[in-house]
Amino acid sequence: MELDPRIARAESLDELRDLETELLGKASDLSRRKASLRDLPPEERREEGKRINEERSALEAALAARKSALESAARSSRLDAERLDLTEVIGAPERGHLNLVTQTRDRLEDVFCAMGFVVAEGPEVETDWHNFTALNLPPAHPARSTQDSLYVEWGEPESTLLRTQTSPVQVRLMQSQDPPIYAVMPGRVYRRDTPDARHLPSFSQIEGLVVDRGITFAHLAGTLEAFTNEYFGSGVHSRLRPYFFPFTEPSAEFDITCVICEGSGCRTCSSTGWIELGGCGMVHPKVFELCGVDPEEWTGFAFGFGIDRLAQMRHRIADMRILGDNDIRLIRQF
Repeated sequence: MELDPRIARAESLDELRDLETELLGKASDLSRRKASLRDLPPEERREEGKRINEERSALEAALAARKSALESAARSSRLDAERLDLTEVIGAPERGHLNLVTQTRDRLEDVFCAMGFVVAEGPEVETDWHNFTALNLPPAHPARSTQDSLYVEWGEPESTLLRTQTSPVQVRLMQSQDPPIYAVMPGRVYRRDTPDARHLPSFSQIEGLVVDRGITFAHLAGTLEAFTNEYFGSGVHSRLRPYFFPFTEPSAEFDITCVICEGSGCRTCSSTGWIELGGCGMVHPKVFELCGVDPEEWTGFAFGFGIDRLAQMRHRIADMRILGDNDIRLIRQF
């Protein structure tokens, strides 16, 4: 039998799938002939059935061979497109640039500095007192277990660790200077997390602290709304939901309008129109006392969120793990 010449001329898998449906589908000539077998005499039925099976087998073989050829060509084309030239460059090399997370951190610092904040930093290896106790998490407090801390062999057992948050910088700042304080604390933090699309064991975080006379929850809400509008654009807003943190009272979680659907609802925001960004609240009086600040004279608020998560949302990156993969195809986009 002579095969349909269109099979050999098919130039894409989509075109081949359409052709397969036409030649072998329910509305094909072969299917109609097979359905009409019941109307033929027994001897003719056997001969016609044999021809139909032979034609179907030949068509299926030809379609499979063409599909294999097209897949091989597509794979070769993709490999050529993804090939990286690692040849050593003689002369001036291509100039690199900052990682996307570092770019995001710099942008955040610029936004907060324009709002009147200063940037403060502290050690990444911290004492248990600065990381937990001074933040109203005494020994055996259940909230400690949620941090999945990474302790180091230094001093007494479980007395020194890789910081799980940048909040210890707030503690050191309140201990080292008198209020008023308006500061943000960016930096790396570490937790015993399993890497997935939205979590990393080592990631960047930025926190903010305001301590002054007469500071209220309204100042916190206004600051976060001003930040959201400045960083994401005037079409993105913030909201606060009641929550619990041992170092703030009252406490809240900080949501922003979903940057994917712009609030209309999608899979990313679970059809709510909002995405959780971080936590915030008024500094707990106990924290003030532990840091040597008089809670009768001063009030303040604190907030914090992940820089990697912010970069992921702003640039619509599906998997946070790719931020540390050094994939040149991603790096060149930013």
